[in-house]
Amino acid sequence: MSEPQTKTQFDLSGGNLALDFVNTVSHRPTLAIERLPGYRSLVAFGMQARVYPSNVDKLLNRDNLLPGQGKNVLQRAVQFREALYAIFSAIVEHRTVPGKPVGLLNSTLQEAMTHGMVLPDNRRFIWQWIGMDTHMDSILWPIARSAANLLLNPDLVHLRMCAAEDCAWLFLDHTKNQRRRWCDMKVCGNRVKARRYYERVKAE
Repeated sequence: MSEPQTKTQFDLSGGNLALDFVNTVSHRPTLAIERLPGYRSLVAFGMQARVYPSNVDKLLNRDNLLPGQGKNVLQRAVQFREALYAIFSAIVEHRTVPGKPVGLLNSTLQEAMTHGMVLPDNRRFIWQWIGMDTHMDSILWPIARSAANLLLNPDLVHLRMCAAEDCAWLFLDHTKNQRRRWCDMKVCGNRVKARRYYERVKAE
């Protein structure tokens, strides 16, 4: 399977494809570091998240031939990502969910579903996206479906936001005691604890 020419590695700790996509911004409340600087980074995310069922040579070739189209797709993807963040952050913070982002989710979902089919597979049925390797915006299809499924799923009660003030990543808390506070204990958790320790020692 072909790999996009990027060394970007994404943290897929959200527990849901749509949340992992939302988390492609690091330090959102402060620095807002963009981890999708180009179309190839978007494809790289899809590869790491196992969104694409086949190789991505055709998508990368299209980006080479039509860089303007890749740029437009990226802009649309970022706009959709921010709409998802507006929805899920409002839910986790118990705010009213804004209507415009929900409208964008619905329009993206409606378009996505025109590319999906239920197909027989031995003695069961599977969902399959048609044209994932040829439509440059195809990564948005499974992300939109994943977001809709989460919104309609009882799992939504497990939605959390990282407690680190400079993070704001979203994740599903499936721990036994339902007290997970950090997107990643080894990253945000340790950093916050180290800062608190430093401040305590300094005060003493």
